[in-house]
Amino acid sequence: MPQLRDDGPVPGRDWDRAVELISSADEIALACHVSPDGDALGSMLALGLALRAVGKRVTASFGEHRTTVPRLLRFLPGQDLLVGLDDYPAAPELMITFDVPTVGRLAMLSDSAGRARELIVVDHHPSNTRFGTLNLVDPGAAATAVLAEELLHRLGLPIDKVIATCLYVGLVTDTGSFKYSSTTPAAHAMAARLVATGLNTEEIARDLWDRSPFAYLRVLGTALDRVTLEPEVGGGLVWTFVTRADRAAYGLPYDEVEGIIDVVRRTDEADVTAVLKEDDDGAWQVSTRSKGGVDVARICTALGGGGHTKAAGFTSHLPVEETIASLRALL
Repeated sequence: MPQLRDDGPVPGRDWDRAVELISSADEIALACHVSPDGDALGSMLALGLALRAVGKRVTASFGEHRTTVPRLLRFLPGQDLLVGLDDYPAAPELMITFDVPTVGRLAMLSDSAGRARELIVVDHHPSNTRFGTLNLVDPGAAATAVLAEELLHRLGLPIDKVIATCLYVGLVTDTGSFKYSSTTPAAHAMAARLVATGLNTEEIARDLWDRSPFAYLRVLGTALDRVTLEPEVGGGLVWTFVTRADRAAYGLPYDEVEGIIDVVRRTDEADVTAVLKEDDDGAWQVSTRSKGGVDVARICTALGGGGHTKAAGFTSHLPVEETIASLRALL
C-alpha cells in the first residue's frame, strides 16, 4: 500500500474529512471531465467500483449529451456505473470529481456540482481552482489515479485486479507509459502494487497504444498534409487541425484523433505543439504540448482551459485562424 502521509500537499485532516463524508453517505455521485481520458475515467471508475462493492449507491458520468466512452478505453471495467445526464442527481448529497481542474470542465454537470451538499475535488492539475467544499489536490502527483489509490486505502477498501486495471490505466496514460517528467519513484512503486494484483499489462498497452482503425491513418495523413511550423513563435510552434468533414470522409469518430498530437509533437524545431480537433458539436477542442520551454497550462488557463505545464488544453468556438492567433499572441 502507498505510504500514507499527513504532511504532504493534502493535509491529513482533509483526507480524514473525505473518509468521513464518503463513509456516512448513502448515495454518491461521481464525475470526471468532458472528453474523458484514461486518468479521469479510470480514477472515477476505480472508486465507483470499490464503493459499490461495499453497498453504496453510486452513479457516475461526464458532462456531455452522449456518455460515449472513447474506443480506446472501452475495455475498462465498471462502465455500467455510467448514467446519462437525465439520470444524474440534480443536487447530490455528496459529489466527487476526478481530474477536473475547473468547474467549467464539468460542462453540463456544473449545476449539479453547484447544488451538491458536499463536493470533493480529487485532482493533480497545478491549475486546479479548488472549487470544492473539500479539495484533495496534489500537483506533484503523477496522475489523479495516485490520489484515487490513496483515498481507497484510507477508506480501507481493497484493490482487486478489476479496480487495479482502472487505476493502472490512469497512471500509465498520464505518465505516457512512464516517459513523461511526471514519472516519479512513487509512480513506479504504485505500478508495482497494481501489477501484483495480476494485471495483463501487455493487453492493456495494446488496447491503449497499439490499435487504431485504418481510417485513423487516412485522417492522420490529412492532418500532416496541413501541418504548419512557426519557428519564431514561443520557441517554435507546430500546429495542425482536424475538421468534422475530415473525419466524416472516413467515418472516424471524434475520440479516435487524440493520438495525432503525439506524432506532431516530435518536431525538433518546435517547443510547443497544438492540435485543433473539431468535435461533433462544431467546437474546437485544442490540445497543446510543451517540451519544457513554455508553460502551456498558463496559456490554456488564460483561454478558458487548463492542465499541466507541459500538457494542457482549452475549447474554442472561434474559427481555426482566430483560435491559433489567440494562442500565438500568448506564446
